[in-house]
Amino acid sequence: MKKQLVYICLLVFITVTQNKLYANEPDSAYLFAYSSGKNNHHNGLHFAWSMDKKKWHSIGPESSFLRSDYGQWGTQKKMIDPFLFLSATGTWHCVWSLNQEDGAFAHSESRDLIHWESQSYPLVFPSGNCLSPIINYQKNTGVYQVIWKTDRPSIGNYAVETKDFKLFSATTKVMQEQHAKEQVRLADGTYLGTVHKVAWETIEKLLKKQQLDAYKGKLNQERMADDGTRFASLTAIKGKLKLDEHMPDRAISDLLIGAFFEDINYAADGGLYAELIQNRGFEYTSKDRKEWNSLTAWSATDDGAVLVIDTILPIHQHNQHYVTMKVKDGAGIVNEGFGGIAIKKGEQYNFSVYSRAKSAQLGQLLIRLIDRDGNTIAETRTKKLSKKWQQYTLPMLANASVSDARLVITYSQDGTVDLDMVSLFPKNTFHHRENGLRADLATTIADMKPRFVRFPGGCVAHGDGLENIYHWKNTIGPVEQRKPQRNLWGYHQSFGLGYFEYFQFCEDLGAEPVPVVAAGVPCQNSAHHGHKLGGQQCGIPMEEMGHYVQDILDLIEYANGDVHTVWGKKRAEAGHPAPFNLKYIGIGNEDLITDIFKERFTMIYEAIKKKYPHIEVIGTAGPFYEGSDYVAGWDLATKLEVPLIDEHYYNPPGWFIHNQDFYDRYDRSKSKVYLGEYAAHLPDRASTIETALAEALHLCNVERNADVVTMTSYAPLLAKEGNTQWSPDLIYFNNTTVKPTVGYYIQQAFGQHAGQTYLFSDLQLSNQDEAVNKRIGKSIVRDTKTGDIIVKLVNLLPVEVDLELDLSAIGIRKQEVKATVIAGKPTDRTAQPVAATLELDRCKLSPYSFTIFRIPAQK
Repeated sequence: MKKQLVYICLLVFITVTQNKLYANEPDSAYLFAYSSGKNNHHNGLHFAWSMDKKKWHSIGPESSFLRSDYGQWGTQKKMIDPFLFLSATGTWHCVWSLNQEDGAFAHSESRDLIHWESQSYPLVFPSGNCLSPIINYQKNTGVYQVIWKTDRPSIGNYAVETKDFKLFSATTKVMQEQHAKEQVRLADGTYLGTVHKVAWETIEKLLKKQQLDAYKGKLNQERMADDGTRFASLTAIKGKLKLDEHMPDRAISDLLIGAFFEDINYAADGGLYAELIQNRGFEYTSKDRKEWNSLTAWSATDDGAVLVIDTILPIHQHNQHYVTMKVKDGAGIVNEGFGGIAIKKGEQYNFSVYSRAKSAQLGQLLIRLIDRDGNTIAETRTKKLSKKWQQYTLPMLANASVSDARLVITYSQDGTVDLDMVSLFPKNTFHHRENGLRADLATTIADMKPRFVRFPGGCVAHGDGLENIYHWKNTIGPVEQRKPQRNLWGYHQSFGLGYFEYFQFCEDLGAEPVPVVAAGVPCQNSAHHGHKLGGQQCGIPMEEMGHYVQDILDLIEYANGDVHTVWGKKRAEAGHPAPFNLKYIGIGNEDLITDIFKERFTMIYEAIKKKYPHIEVIGTAGPFYEGSDYVAGWDLATKLEVPLIDEHYYNPPGWFIHNQDFYDRYDRSKSKVYLGEYAAHLPDRASTIETALAEALHLCNVERNADVVTMTSYAPLLAKEGNTQWSPDLIYFNNTTVKPTVGYYIQQAFGQHAGQTYLFSDLQLSNQDEAVNKRIGKSIVRDTKTGDIIVKLVNLLPVEVDLELDLSAIGIRKQEVKATVIAGKPTDRTAQPVAATLELDRCKLSPYSFTIFRIPAQK
């Protein structure tokens, strides 16, 4: 009783002290809003506070409360000369310059300086630039005036008026406006910004926000490299895992584990698409990559051949370039493939080419595959050429295995010949499809047992600028009639792997197709590409949106329409009269949820809902797990009752450890979640045991919340060694070898051992330390098709965990089970699954390990 009395007295003392402290706090203080300009203006909006406007205190050095999201990474996304203004209604408005070139300013607004609305970038001065914008408010009219300086095409001051920062008046020239920006000296320098007298509560909330962010950041950055210190005294742990009989089982979506394919890292041409000839259509340009041209990857055999690119009477208007080869003395043309052509002894390869002769005397084409020493590996020849475009298709049988062969085409006569669409495919493609996929890569994906495939992106889907938006109609039909384009990841898309091949691949995998189309806006990270603005570039003009919406409706008809419909007939002509049974379509990809986006997304969504009510539309919640676009994306999905919403996030392993309840907090009555892109990222972007176990931990928590999260896919899927724009990736490869990562084997385990019912359980450990408990993950599911119970266990600790499993509630007794274990040091990049035998009453989990086993249904 005495001890309880002491505790009560201590509590009273703390409460009184706290009240006294708050009583001594000021009613108001001064707030300074500024940008330091550091990191090339990329650090965003900062705050400092003062009681007397003399001694200032930064709210976290370089802590950002608002960052610009305009334009390309690196060169853009700058916040220059921000101006903060408090309206009469209590809303804060912030405007800033984007750069030194563009005729737009940026705007965002907030009620509390912490939660900001989506940004807008109104194009108000196309002929010049907008520098140092400020805001004036006219009380008598309720109109805001945004005034800026310009030095292009001449020096001056201009302004627009608005009541809502959505609709703006015409731009007018104004006299120079003097406004009270102040210079403030802080510990790290003197800066220019706006000073505001605010309630102390406002500053206190900013301080708490900064402190909370710093705390979360510290948790998120926890690394296994520090476990030697963090768990210095930790010894082996014992625990008991028992089914929770008080919690009802929870259904798990059949689509929980899928695959996301984007043409990044040479995933398509030179990767999954089995074509072995690079630049087969001579369509490479400097727009793809500045050093490229129509003869990239091609060369003459010797001085006896002159190669000229021509465009007169091409084989198709979408494939305008071809090579004219003027040859003598048996000279010709050579293709190097994608860093060499991998050939296997005894395998058949199918060669094809479009050609026409221009000389009076007609000859034959001689086709050879040679190694680096000039030895012939395979050869064939065409019949005599015609003077009209004609396709020649010939088999070639390899007599040796070579990793870096070259293709040589020579002409039997001295003369001139045109060549286009030079192609070489292995006969042994995935499922032996013509124009098919590389068998070993496709099989590796198939071994994940994905329930769906999302394609073709990603950022590729909405493109780098309006002209680069991915249009599915350009990717179907005969390959020579497809319209190639620049890939925003810095190379070329032939579209040989197009929508028909994507649908066919999904069918071969037994996976649902999930195509993603742009929501009428390009990627927010777009460069200008001839437009006045970068980023969303004001979206597809509304007068053109009707045509664009029809294209999307046509896509659904192409997938599902019968052979008597316009687009169903085109599918049938491609060799697939039966429908592909499309059920899902994604609209948009991690877009900024601007008014421009909302208007176009809503138009597309309502059109699909009206004509194809059975199709489930997947919306988007921006590129992060929090922030203005995440909130606005969810608000729009809730308003429109969008069935599914696509979330993306790439976080450090610590985030997955400390956010295991992330989806437990979600409202079950709203849209379901498709976790379309996620991965654990280390500073060096390696895929290791550390990242793989963090992802396994997350998937265990996702399975527990599968009533909310119905689909997941790791990203990116594929990466070709030496041609990688993003890391980590799930599967690396070169021309001869496929190299799955540790993370791949985690995805494979969850895909091959998916359940339909989640069984709740309780884990009790001998060590009650929260840091220890957070690093043990578990998921118990039932495969209702077989009756098997599947147990997944994750140990992110440096010590062994000895678990006793009690599954007696469902009639399972102690027994020996065959398990699969993935384990290693945190930095291990090559760990693979190994077989193990475990006892349910002594289930020993190795340090840093993932363990999975099935308990067969009781007979």
